[in-house]
Amino acid sequence: MAVRFLFNLALTAVATVCVWGVTEWKQISSAQPSPAAILDGESKTTIATAQQYFNQGLKHYQQGSVTDFQAAQSSWEEALALWRQENNLPQVAVTLNFLCLVQRQLLPPAAALACYQELLTTAQALEDSQTEANSLVAIAQLQLQQGSYQEAFESLERSLPLWQEANFKTGEVISHNELGQMYLTLGATAQAEYFYNKALEQAQSLGNRGNIAGIEHNLAQVKFTSGDIKGALALEESAFQHWQSLINDLGDRATPDLRRGQAAGLNNLAFMQVQNQQLNGAKENYQKALIIWQQLGDKNGEASSLNNLGYLAFLQGDLPTALDYYQRALALRQMTGDRLKESLTRYWLAVAWKQQGETQQAMAEIEKAIYLVENLRQAIGNDDLRASFLASKQDYYQFYIDLLMEQHQREPNQGWDGKALVVSESAKARSLLDILSQTPGKITKGISPQLLNQKETIERQLNTLQENKIKLYSSNYDPQKQAELDQAIADLLQRYDRVLGQIERQSPDYSALTRPRPLNLSQIQALLDDETLLLEYALGKERSYLWVVGQSSLRSYVLPGADQLDEAIKSFRQSFLEPTQRIRRPLAVSQGAQLYGQLIPDPTIITGKRLLIVPDGVLQYLPFGALVTANPPNQPPTYLIDRHELVTMPSASTLSILRQNTAQREPAPNLLAVFADPVFTASDERLGTAIARRPENLPVDLELSARDAGVYFDRLPYTEQEAEQLIALFPPEASLNELGFEATRARVFADTMEQYRFIHFATHGILNSKNPQLSGLVLSLFNPAGEPINGFVRLYDIFNLNLPADLVVLSACQTGLGQEVRGEGLIGLTRGFMYAGAARVVVSLWSVDDEATARLMTEFYRGLLQQQMAPAAALQWAQQKLKEDPRFASPYYWAGFTLQGEWQNLPLSTQLAKGTSPASSAPTKIIGTSLN
Repeated sequence: MAVRFLFNLALTAVATVCVWGVTEWKQISSAQPSPAAILDGESKTTIATAQQYFNQGLKHYQQGSVTDFQAAQSSWEEALALWRQENNLPQVAVTLNFLCLVQRQLLPPAAALACYQELLTTAQALEDSQTEANSLVAIAQLQLQQGSYQEAFESLERSLPLWQEANFKTGEVISHNELGQMYLTLGATAQAEYFYNKALEQAQSLGNRGNIAGIEHNLAQVKFTSGDIKGALALEESAFQHWQSLINDLGDRATPDLRRGQAAGLNNLAFMQVQNQQLNGAKENYQKALIIWQQLGDKNGEASSLNNLGYLAFLQGDLPTALDYYQRALALRQMTGDRLKESLTRYWLAVAWKQQGETQQAMAEIEKAIYLVENLRQAIGNDDLRASFLASKQDYYQFYIDLLMEQHQREPNQGWDGKALVVSESAKARSLLDILSQTPGKITKGISPQLLNQKETIERQLNTLQENKIKLYSSNYDPQKQAELDQAIADLLQRYDRVLGQIERQSPDYSALTRPRPLNLSQIQALLDDETLLLEYALGKERSYLWVVGQSSLRSYVLPGADQLDEAIKSFRQSFLEPTQRIRRPLAVSQGAQLYGQLIPDPTIITGKRLLIVPDGVLQYLPFGALVTANPPNQPPTYLIDRHELVTMPSASTLSILRQNTAQREPAPNLLAVFADPVFTASDERLGTAIARRPENLPVDLELSARDAGVYFDRLPYTEQEAEQLIALFPPEASLNELGFEATRARVFADTMEQYRFIHFATHGILNSKNPQLSGLVLSLFNPAGEPINGFVRLYDIFNLNLPADLVVLSACQTGLGQEVRGEGLIGLTRGFMYAGAARVVVSLWSVDDEATARLMTEFYRGLLQQQMAPAAALQWAQQKLKEDPRFASPYYWAGFTLQGEWQNLPLSTQLAKGTSPASSAPTKIIGTSLN
């Protein structure tokens, strides 16, 4: 919740102060310059009466009560009318500035917004860039409160160059701070921390204690959200000291805005007391804060304290009191139009009603809360921010699922479990669903050339910085230069995200886009054939759920909670990923059998079926194929992959979009393009005489640093052999073999790549879970002359490709992983290639053995081409063939590969038979990445 206020006196206001609550953080922010700052340039020719009204308004405003605010509004309205009679625009701007400020306290957001719009127009007529920027920030704050997120971003972006034009450094602090608040509201904590730190550094250089306190409050929230309680407390204590010092210094002259800061401090102190189970002290401080909000007439602050008091009563088991507080908070939030916080209060109302046994009331409130979230999500014009926003609201969906499944236990034949499945779909991979409904590749139609040029310039700059990192480790290494490069890359990525958001909003495709809705039960069932079952999981804190869906059937099961499964899956993975444990094969077998019983409670219903698995949470890291279905004495264990074809998807709804995108696709004329065995280091023997001009191998400590930085890679000895074996399966006239120095980034971006059905990358991959845009593939980093070149194909590059593909294989080096966003899944290369056009993706969940990868890929292609198998069956066959070799029997070697997307058979033609000429066939593209 956002409460905006002005530091009068000698300060200039800026801070968005986050006030903690057990159920929420309350934000207080301000963007208004002080009266002194405004009045410095006021006209000397003024009407005495108007000046008198204006001064009366200031006097009332500084008293800080609701009655005084109303009197101030009346005085300023009189002054404004007189200034308009005199056509005195500077004084109109001054008076409007204060009138808008008090209207924010007394009137609905729409009225205050109209006031600031008028102030903005007046400032533009006066060519007053500072007041214009000030108005834009206030407008952004109100837009944020109303849930108009994209408009708020645009207002803030417009304000920054205006502050710079006015050379008003505190204004830049304002906008950076508000950008941090925007990102925090949308759940993007990394971006929020970036802008808050930027604002804090600027505020500290200016020495403004109030601004420093406000920003430290915000950073404390980021720390708390990230689990750093100690860091959050340290920042909060520092902020509170700043607030208290200001109040002590000013005494009776302390403004209403400083009283808001006092209320914020009390609220945050209460929050810490709740964490330490000091509930009585917390209640006292929450009530003190409530009194201050009420005295100030601050409805947003009052609602926040009421909500927190409701949660406190809930913790103490006083449900009637909790419900009363929540309902009072709800009325205020509806009055102020704060839909985001209205959804929060409705969520906690639902929790309290459920605890009291009133299921219908609980269901009504949580449905309204989710309805508000869904509508707010639609207003976010950036895919990543939509994902982070929904991630921050996953508790709502999980609570609703629990409520429906409990109702299913009471009324098992009323369809409650089917409704819970639909809610599960609504909570999964929604951002991926959005991007797959857009046009793949480069979107240029309807976009301003200036904006496209910005995007391309940033991409070139990112590539240059990556090249500089390579050069840094190839010459005189300087850790300070590395830190500077890393910061420059972080800054560029922030700019890149904002430019992409602007491009999205300008695109006619975007404006015409109706975001796809998740499927209902009958639509999900229609996706399945009679040989396929859907297994969809939803993990919860106390309990998890499994829905097993057939063409005309639905069964549901209650599973252990997420923490229990998390521990079991981590232990299972370690049993074959850790070399010291890998030799103890019975350990992996016994744990695999135990997990099988936990995750598939009724094996009889899946007998003989292909399994389409929609995992959740830690299950995304689980190799389902390695689950043990039987372990007879003195015999090899039977794995799930021995009995079932396995396919995974981020959600069932994603499959529907993929099928729509590929239904009418024309086949590509050529078959296979291979990129393999690139040149990664200056010491590669293929450089020949050029190696003499390059540095020797890096020292061990520097080599480790280079590997951590993602710029140093070993040669993969089996990838050349792998490429030759794959090429041998295809007609030479329909194949392309890019090996060594020819395996370059430039070749990937050649237009001819769209003409190949199968593309195979045998190279390294990069996983960057902090900045997913920097994840990608690595091709040759040196040319034949030994000169460094850019060989990185990053995720943002992949989104710019147009690769109409049926199957993408990215094997080894954890190419199936990425940044985990709650509800959205793993954001990595898979979604990039799906957006580029791929209907199927084969990826790996860990760094597998190079030799094993080469063998598995060869068997996989043989299954597809020679045995005419469907992709899922071909992968199953290849994994079975590989584990027959005693050297590769451990799941470590074969179980990491998984197929995502379409499972149905590829309509292969005689074009795929060796020695035949190309012929028309269904478009297929396999991108197989064999990595270390």
